[in-house]
Amino acid sequence: MKKIALSIACCLLFGLMVQAQDNNWMKSEREAAAKKLKKKDDKDTIPDGWKKGMNLNVNINQGSLSNWAAGGDNFSLSLGSTIFAWANYKKGRREWSNVADLAYGYINTTSLGGRKSDDRIDLTTKYGYDIGRNWYVSGLVNLRTQFTDGYQYPPDTTPVFSSTFFAPAYTLLSPGFDYRPNKEFSLFLSPVTARFVIVMNRFLSQQGAYGVDTGKHMKYEMGAYLSANYIKTIGKNITYKGRLDLFSNYMHNPQNIIVYNTNALELKVNKWISAVLTLDMIYDDNVKVFENKETGVLGPRLQIKQVIGVGFAAKF
Repeated sequence: MKKIALSIACCLLFGLMVQAQDNNWMKSEREAAAKKLKKKDDKDTIPDGWKKGMNLNVNINQGSLSNWAAGGDNFSLSLGSTIFAWANYKKGRREWSNVADLAYGYINTTSLGGRKSDDRIDLTTKYGYDIGRNWYVSGLVNLRTQFTDGYQYPPDTTPVFSSTFFAPAYTLLSPGFDYRPNKEFSLFLSPVTARFVIVMNRFLSQQGAYGVDTGKHMKYEMGAYLSANYIKTIGKNITYKGRLDLFSNYMHNPQNIIVYNTNALELKVNKWISAVLTLDMIYDDNVKVFENKETGVLGPRLQIKQVIGVGFAAKF
């Protein structure tokens, strides 16, 4: 009996030693895995606090001809500039992002005179709360207008004044959901968005321009809103930035969706020189830019703007 009891005691002691070793091994493995996971998360997530930056592009082109048999303008000068600035704040599950997208271009030739070739003010602020699985409950405010007066240039006629600062201006107040699976793509969805079309210029408001009632300075719309943003580094020195906004007005012709699309492709030559290709497209059923010569009726058309520039570039 003593031998059996001693054998049992030895077996129990051996089992306890093995279990203790197993527990120590499992504990060390868990700690190593936790350190590895923490290290990966620290690298993948954005640290709390502010992150700010700005991309600046300035393109200048000048040409002159003297006794040039092939013909052309004696003098031409074009200037284009874009600024893309951001300031983002993160604390825990809360994030606040602010973006300013500005552009202005001017061209002057002996045959056409001076006129602008680009003009954009686009400001967006968005506040979100992380609810998990890459989804955020968010609120978005967007303002889009321009810097200076704009004209349409019909052939063989006097230029027609068509726009100016805050005429028009488009403002969006949009609560919704933001889906961000990675740092490159985001999709904002809102089933209920308030949209304001503002025309502060008296001359344009009296014409009922941009869909406002004649003599009024503001039009209110309520509808669904979608905004998709995509930034991708295609190659070592090639970056693409795209944005697509869609808005459907519940109150009037919801099938006529308002489209706002911007695309920019930047090719870096070196630290200070880059080439930029931009393509913007807008469709708004309330913007009458086409006149039927047979009926004399104004109507909407797809607006397309394409700009290519090579010049100075800087990132801060």
